[in-house]
Amino acid sequence: MQTITLNNKETCPVVGIGTFMLSPAEAENSVREALRMGYRLIDTANAYVNERAVGRGMKKSGVVRDEIYLSTKLWPSEYENPKAVDETLERLGVDYVDLLYIHQPAGNWLSGYRQLEKAYREGKARAIGISNFEGKYIEELEKKWEIVPQFIQVEAHPYFTQKDLRVTLDKYGIKLMSWYPLGHGDKSLIEEPIFSELGKKYGKSPAQIILRWHTQMGFVVIPGSKNVEHIKDNFDIMDFTLTAEEMAGIAKLDKGERYYHRTDEQLVQFAAWKPEFEKE
Repeated sequence: MQTITLNNKETCPVVGIGTFMLSPAEAENSVREALRMGYRLIDTANAYVNERAVGRGMKKSGVVRDEIYLSTKLWPSEYENPKAVDETLERLGVDYVDLLYIHQPAGNWLSGYRQLEKAYREGKARAIGISNFEGKYIEELEKKWEIVPQFIQVEAHPYFTQKDLRVTLDKYGIKLMSWYPLGHGDKSLIEEPIFSELGKKYGKSPAQIILRWHTQMGFVVIPGSKNVEHIKDNFDIMDFTLTAEEMAGIAKLDKGERYYHRTDEQLVQFAAWKPEFEKE
């Protein structure tokens, strides 16, 4: 599996599986099967309430812990919980995570970031990240961080390539991990003629072309699925390379338009909501 090197010299696979909106049973099955077919990056979060299931899937896969790059996120209602990191590790059944994010710029997010920095210093997180911190939020954090994050996780796809954000990321060597990499299943994106044409050329589906575009943009991509065939197809994207001309053609699709629009009211709700974590 191809990897990228982070600003702390750690490495991360460029393709992984996400577990957003997967039930515990689905997450366990998807993680187990993904790891068995060669995936080595798994992404979850407190808010997905499937961390225990992800841990079970990892164990049942037969893949040793050190070969897995495990990413999770603290939810805003956990930012001021001094036990949040240890409780997250306990749910996952691990001694450390490879990447630990704060999930939203809600509540006392600086307290959350300080938890990440502490976990990093203690070896409980080998890399740290920020999720959904764009615009004014990353500008504010930039003035306050003691440790520069290794990752940001944000919406990114050919219709929305995060041009403005990438100026800041490039300055610090912060890598981008894409969510909604396929445009949240938007048919208009998937059915863009350029992806069909390139799919015919390379013997791939339009979705596989888009995922390969992500990795060639320098993004890490984590499409989620409960369908084992889709999981397999999403992983089968590293045996071809789009040309510079083809990448330039895809770049013309950028509309600067996102699918998810978060409001300030939602941030208040995020800080108040407490996940009901999966029981043993």
